[in-house]
Amino acid sequence: MGRLKIALISPGSFIIPSERSSSVEQVMKALADQIGLYTDCTIYGIREGGLRTVEHQGPVRYLRPSGRKGYVAGVIRSLGREGYDLISVDNRPRTARRVKQAFPGARVWLTLHSLTFVSGKHIGRKELARCFSCVEHIIVNSRFLQEEITRLVPEAGAKIRVIYPGVDTERFFSRWSGEGERLRTEQLQQLGYPNKKIILYVGRLVEYKGVHHLLHAMQQIAQAMPDTVLVVVGGAFYGSKRTTAYVRRLHQLGRRLPRHVLFVPYVPHKDVPQWFRLADVAVVPSPRREAFGLVNVEAMATGVPVIAAEAGGMKEIVVQNETGLLIPVDALTAGIVGGVSRLLADPSVQRRMGEAAGVRVREQFTWEQAARTWLELAQPLSTMPLPMF
Repeated sequence: MGRLKIALISPGSFIIPSERSSSVEQVMKALADQIGLYTDCTIYGIREGGLRTVEHQGPVRYLRPSGRKGYVAGVIRSLGREGYDLISVDNRPRTARRVKQAFPGARVWLTLHSLTFVSGKHIGRKELARCFSCVEHIIVNSRFLQEEITRLVPEAGAKIRVIYPGVDTERFFSRWSGEGERLRTEQLQQLGYPNKKIILYVGRLVEYKGVHHLLHAMQQIAQAMPDTVLVVVGGAFYGSKRTTAYVRRLHQLGRRLPRHVLFVPYVPHKDVPQWFRLADVAVVPSPRREAFGLVNVEAMATGVPVIAAEAGGMKEIVVQNETGLLIPVDALTAGIVGGVSRLLADPSVQRRMGEAAGVRVREQFTWEQAARTWLELAQPLSTMPLPMF
């Protein structure tokens, strides 16, 4: 049969590819860059910002049939002209159903990155079950998400497959390497923090991410360890420096510790590795049901131990007392204080956990491994060669 011809349908909320898109589009592009080495891979996205209708980047073709208005209808018209072996829809159950209705004989997958678009706020349970009944496989990014989806629609359980996202380990390389140490030292000098211990948060500044717990914890940490600085990288919105009441609240907390808190507005994803290499410890304080959390594996890839809430899919990433620390969601502030103090007080433990974290990422969380799992699932469709890692 030859190379598989596949279409990946982005949600249509953000431009793809773009440094200013959400994590959904970042994951789609990274996975497609690997899948496209072995298939004829097309990603569908919205046409905005002067982008061309058809564009090739690396092994992936990008098709943009329309802007936001009429996006799904435009995609379906294009699918009819192209004729794909496999169509995978990202994060939109209703779109997957519309595609299947338009092409009853097509093999359609649904990839879910979180619980957001399967929650009652967005879709009723009966309609969700109808959407799930239309797809061949439901791809999720963690066992946690698999369990939650099965709880919502038990009859869909047999269709669910877990494929962990990955990290580009060439970009997110260890801070303990010679090059990593050199770059880290230079950046600390530039920031005026040559002798400081860096606590890092990277992500959106929204309440459910729990950043306020970290700011509250910092008041105690700074008193006990005056050489610490909390660096908060991110904003309330993807690709924007607009603020919200919550962001202003965080800045107000930060102003109480002017020598110990630095806010860095939203940075493009290509610049994120340099901030992780800066860190002595990364904190991911999301107390709610985070399905996966790419920042966990990105920090770990750079040799940084992670302190994360014991919630959602993060329990599948961080190995307690080996690659970092998991703290109880009902005592986040105290857990952050205790965890940060423990790791920063003993550099040998910090390095041991950081280097073990890097090993775990290379063994479990790479895009090459994610692509191989994806392609093995698609293998019945094609005689394409599978990657050897």
